[in-house]
Amino acid sequence: MAPVERTLIVNPASIQPDHVCHGGYEYRKRLIVPRAGNQCTVAMMEIPPGKSAYPSHYHAAVTEVFSIIDGTGVLATPDGERTVAPGDVIVCPPGVAGTHKLTNPSATQVLRYLDFDTTSPVDAPFYPDSGKFSVIIDGEITGPFRLSSEVDYYDGE
Repeated sequence: MAPVERTLIVNPASIQPDHVCHGGYEYRKRLIVPRAGNQCTVAMMEIPPGKSAYPSHYHAAVTEVFSIIDGTGVLATPDGERTVAPGDVIVCPPGVAGTHKLTNPSATQVLRYLDFDTTSPVDAPFYPDSGKFSVIIDGEITGPFRLSSEVDYYDGE
């Protein structure tokens, strides 16, 4: 997808979703505005019953905003867990205070939300529960890497 250069009107139902499934994590993502070349990224997300989209994480340089459309979710943050429902808007700032994990606790209903994120030429998502991080440069993701493999600045030089 190219950078957005004019007003864009999209019905997400017209976009073939990316489907990711791994253990307790599963989602369908309909990418509306890609990260690369844009000041924001926009996607329609669907989390099936009993699943989470992503592990608990935060970003070093990106704000994530979710607007709940259908279903209910449980949002885990450093302040605890809270139920979110249609009409709720969630703002996750950069840094540890913005750590979050959104889970669909329903046995039958899909959790659907609009995911709007700012972009940055360089970002690093951190996964505190597993001690991992990734690096995103100009929309290209590398990693994840383990924080435990940290080395001295001059190691190998």
